[in-house]
Amino acid sequence: MSNNHSYSQRLEDTAQSESRKQEVVQLLKQIIEPTLKNDIASLGMVRDLRIVDDYIYLRLYIGSHQQQLQTEIQSKLSSISWCKKTYIQVCTIPGVRITLAVSSGKGGVGKSTTAVNIAAALKLQGAKVGLLDADVYGPNLPQMLGLGQADIQVIHTATGDKFLPLEVQGIKLMSVGLLAEVNRPLAWRGPVLHKIITQFLQDVEWGELDYLLIDLPPGTGDAQITIIQESPICGVILVTTPQQVAIADVRRNIYMFRQVGVPVLGIIENMSYLICGDCGSRTPIFGSGGGEQLAAELQAPLLGQIPIDPYICSGGDIGNPIAIGDRTSPASEVFVKIVTALEGTFSANCS
Repeated sequence: MSNNHSYSQRLEDTAQSESRKQEVVQLLKQIIEPTLKNDIASLGMVRDLRIVDDYIYLRLYIGSHQQQLQTEIQSKLSSISWCKKTYIQVCTIPGVRITLAVSSGKGGVGKSTTAVNIAAALKLQGAKVGLLDADVYGPNLPQMLGLGQADIQVIHTATGDKFLPLEVQGIKLMSVGLLAEVNRPLAWRGPVLHKIITQFLQDVEWGELDYLLIDLPPGTGDAQITIIQESPICGVILVTTPQQVAIADVRRNIYMFRQVGVPVLGIIENMSYLICGDCGSRTPIFGSGGGEQLAAELQAPLLGQIPIDPYICSGGDIGNPIAIGDRTSPASEVFVKIVTALEGTFSANCS
């Protein structure tokens, strides 16, 4: 009899806990993130929700509007009759207003080159910009910005030792490639990889930034998931090429972001066409329509279609991104269009 009573009581407690959790979730769905125009639960900003006795514990990843949203959450949950107190842990990157991820379904589509040129175009628009090169399989951003192999400095702060990002052409940079030996592969796995990524997200003294762009590794492995789960990403920009095989890989990538609630801000189609130097006509070397098709499927904007331009490649090799090195080129104009669209999405009232 006692065992039956104990079992029944556990069932009742479980049912009550689940009911209370759903009540909290429904209230959180009423709180809208002002920049992304969606509720914080659907956006994946609520990464952990626990109810212990009559207390609510929340872990939030908020890229902007931190104080406003935290106040609103406290106010909303205070209306729950059984809740004695709500404890909120806000995870963010100090000084960073907006954190964006740049991702691709596969390597070789120009993701890192695109990330560098978006950062450069944002800088030219007057924004304070940082780049976190988290592509542990091919960390090329130092070379693309002309840094090569440089030493990372560690400084002492009130909150502990911090990495000091390097700065070049007005862009702050931190890269896992700076930790590796020249011409040696990065063979980090499991706990070591997780620790390094977490350090680069939490222990860098960025100062004040309007935008931090995180260059993710291609694909959908452990490294990507760790970065997404450990950082307050406001949204992701997906880079593809026009071919159907590239589009298929991006679709798998999209599934990963949807699983963790990170919104897709838009699609960039790289290597879209070749411009004839004589007549100016456009030739779709790698096919056409892939980016538009994907954008339609996602109901997300096609932010830009970047043409094939030899200077994009050579500019990356010599550390002078085309968005800076050749500002009148068609490719540079596309990057300006992309950052204008992004800045329109993230309105000036973010703080």
